[in-house]
Amino acid sequence: MKYIVLSFLSVFFSNAALATETYTTDGNHTLPRFSYNHLGYSTQQSRFDKTTGKITLDRKAKTGTVEIKIDTRSVNTGSTLFNEHIQGSDFLDTKHFPEATFSSNQVKFEGDNIVTVDGVLTLKGISKPVRLTVTSFHCMPNPILQKDACGANATATIKRSDFNMGKYAPLVSDEVTLDLPVEAIKD
Repeated sequence: MKYIVLSFLSVFFSNAALATETYTTDGNHTLPRFSYNHLGYSTQQSRFDKTTGKITLDRKAKTGTVEIKIDTRSVNTGSTLFNEHIQGSDFLDTKHFPEATFSSNQVKFEGDNIVTVDGVLTLKGISKPVRLTVTSFHCMPNPILQKDACGANATATIKRSDFNMGKYAPLVSDEVTLDLPVEAIKD
């Protein structure tokens, strides 16, 4: 009887471990964007060109984790001069804070789809709770890489003044919209 119980437990726990899938973000398709109103003239859009991360999902248990790192020196505004300006101490201060992170272990599912991810955004050394609203979520074999993959789009709104970057507010909007396309390949 003892061996039957041990066999059952080993099968149960190995199946539970198999339910959790780990994915590595694809840096070519995970390019976080941000936009804000500039002096009432226009909505400016920029992005970060270098990200890394891991995502774990247990779609059966409806749980997951997200760990994303953004190289803030990879900010791409479309202008070399403005890239340097936004990397300065009034804004990203990339000399002292070359990395931003988002960390979460609160992934909410509705049915088979992820709808929100609650986590902590650390930017310029300041950590604040942020809720990502997931507007699309899809998993399937990647037809090019021939591996399982998942992708999502998420949005959030933050205040840059919460992260000690409020210079020129309110003329330049304090509210910043984050648009986060993510693609990740199963390990």
